[in-house]
Amino acid sequence: MRLLIPAAILLGSTVTAFALTPSQTTILKPYVSSAQPGFTPSAERGRAFFFANHGGGKADTPACTSCHTTDLKKPGQTRAGKAIDPMAPSVVPTRYSDAAEVDKWFRRNCKDVLGRECTAEEKADALVFLFGL
Repeated sequence: MRLLIPAAILLGSTVTAFALTPSQTTILKPYVSSAQPGFTPSAERGRAFFFANHGGGKADTPACTSCHTTDLKKPGQTRAGKAIDPMAPSVVPTRYSDAAEVDKWFRRNCKDVLGRECTAEEKADALVFLFGL
């Protein structure tokens, strides 16, 4: 069964709906379930979160784009110089196929960027934004 998320939520448009893959639904569901009652993921909030400069984390990683760049269909690079696959599942279809892997990277990257773990809402918003790339 595929979860349909209205495009208004994902893309800021009411023209179409975005169907999550079964893997994406599996990845997203625990974050939405853990969020505040009535929460609906927003790609617009996810995009704003991903591109924002945050305080509290490491000085050399104030934003997700510090390593992932602003073109999420292209490779990024860690501060140590290691290549990072593009974030867009349209470029790397297996990008969000392992829930444990997604959770591991949220845990590490949120601490580096924010100085804390991301909330369930922040994770869900970021994911619906990234799924739509």
